Amino acid sequence: MAISSFSHIQTCNPSTFAPLTIFGADILSTSATLITNHSFSIPSSSRYSQPPANVSNASFCNVTLTYTHPGRNDALNAEIWLPSAETWNGRLQSVGGGGWTAGRSGSSYANMAGAIHDGYATATTDAGLTPGTGPEIWGLVSPGNLNLVALDNFGQTSLGDLSILAKSAIQAYYGQDPLYSYWNGCSNGGRQGSTIAQQYPDTYDGIIAAAPALHWPEIAITRAWPSFYMDLTKQYPRKCEMKELTAIAIAQCDTLDGVKDGLISDPEKCRARFRVQDYLGKSFVCDETGTTMRISAAAVDITRALLDGPRYSNGDFMWFGYEPGTDFSDLVVLDSGCTEDGEGPCIPASFVDPLTPLSWWRTFIRKDEDANVTTLTHAQYDQLYLTLKKELTPVASKEPRITEFQMAGGKMITFHGLADDAITPGSTLHYFNEVSRTLDNVTDFYRYYRVPGLEHCSGGPGGQPIHLFEQLRAWVENGTAPDSSSVTVTLPSNATMEQLICPFPRKAVYQRSCVDIQHW
Repeated sequence: MAISSFSHIQTCNPSTFAPLTIFGADILSTSATLITNHSFSIPSSSRYSQPPANVSNASFCNVTLTYTHPGRNDALNAEIWLPSAETWNGRLQSVGGGGWTAGRSGSSYANMAGAIHDGYATATTDAGLTPGTGPEIWGLVSPGNLNLVALDNFGQTSLGDLSILAKSAIQAYYGQDPLYSYWNGCSNGGRQGSTIAQQYPDTYDGIIAAAPALHWPEIAITRAWPSFYMDLTKQYPRKCEMKELTAIAIAQCDTLDGVKDGLISDPEKCRARFRVQDYLGKSFVCDETGTTMRISAAAVDITRALLDGPRYSNGDFMWFGYEPGTDFSDLVVLDSGCTEDGEGPCIPASFVDPLTPLSWWRTFIRKDEDANVTTLTHAQYDQLYLTLKKELTPVASKEPRITEFQMAGGKMITFHGLADDAITPGSTLHYFNEVSRTLDNVTDFYRYYRVPGLEHCSGGPGGQPIHLFEQLRAWVENGTAPDSSSVTVTLPSNATMEQLICPFPRKAVYQRSCVDIQHW
């Protein structure tokens, strides 16, 4: 539909956006470039909550604003894509990043192309950090001193800035404000969406906050747990052992929902049924060696540790573990130390990945990226977690009292794959339960979907919830609250099956309807 009579081509120049200002910041430069013939094929796995899109010959005005917060010695970039007035649907859809990337990355641009395809103006930010880099690159301003400005910009400040700049650019380009504004993101993008609901509650009408990295210190310490625990206990199971135990868990728990589909939809019941110690010594054929092996005590103990989650050195609970059905073989990262006959030792490649404990120890404890650290004791692991909780406060997004977002009429949908091996689903369930205990009538504005078999944001045999964004929009604009959402799952036979996911605490059963979970 036509929203404005303004000429798309005539107004796509820096002078159109020259009057833009933002309190507390100075705009350093403005560029505006007309992009034509933009084509992009976007699978549903890259759009998370929306269907695939084939963008063909799209045109839009790419506005990039570089700005600084005086006295902070920073430089952030907000990038805004504005479709022609004839194709604009009157709405803004800002998109998030992933990992330590705030936005302006390949995944962000894919989602922005999809938004342009659907008629939205769209925006993203880099928070002043080079996409694809982490704190091992920018976390210190000098040896011994954390880059607190970068952490704050990444954690929250850039998000409030982006909403102001995007809406101001829309007003300057089309001569009107957006009718509705949406945030769409997964992983760190989900954390960003949750931060917006907590810190900037009146900036977006609707938020998709998928697989959100809410409890950043806890997520970090959980990501470090597999490599740390293997190194601590000197137990290095083969990937094929972990893959076998994953398959056994699925076989044990598959039909708890009344249908045999290779998925676990009730992790709580599965934890009660699947006893990993019962499979010590079980024979199986290892696809790595082509030989028959027995499941080792190391594989049993590592699996138990991953299910239980990280623990303090005295055994106390630290954070939630991975769910049964998660491919634990992906968490056992080994180098070539294993021999072909299956004998050890198999040494983990623990300290190459920047998400492993030694990287965090260098940046946040020693505050020296050149520090020579080779191993951590359990007491040091405890200290790492306690320090991360203090240092990563700007990145954590776990405030449950989102009253102002509720009162502003905002709507939020969260989903999380139950086979996620990056962020444990218990983290999101914990937050949803905290909000539910804090506020009344939570499901009137905030709904959470657990997706069986889905990995981190996408992937795995579980279905991609590609209809949730449109359901969010109907909720915001028409008051139609979402109930079940359909997904297409891949069965062990490689055939597909249409199933439902339901807002927690409801669950889907074989009869394709939603029922209350009795054990909650």
